[in-house]
Amino acid sequence: MKLRRDRRHLYESLEEGPRGDDGDYMPKDYADWREIPSEALEQKELRVALTKALHSLPEKYRSVLVLRDVQQLSIAETSQALGISEANVKTRLSRARLQMRDALAPGLTGSWLKSE
Repeated sequence: MKLRRDRRHLYESLEEGPRGDDGDYMPKDYADWREIPSEALEQKELRVALTKALHSLPEKYRSVLVLRDVQQLSIAETSQALGISEANVKTRLSRARLQMRDALAPGLTGSWLKSE
């Protein structure tokens, strides 16, 4: 029971809220939700790298990768949309993922720059 009593502060009521010395409401200090510039830059660089790597794929692999991994269609739906067999969808998806991995493996500069 003593342990439960010591943890009461973890379960504060939202209606009560914290009070200052004079009884006025004191808002809680929450984390800063603003964007961190360094993280925003990293995300932008990653987005650019992914876009370049995706565009470096041949169309037949890119379309399967987009339908399966981006639009999250099933193998059967992807097969119907592209007019190819389910086995072909699996093969192309595997090859597309490997090509994306190889393109992104050297870092954010990517190996697709060699072909430009």
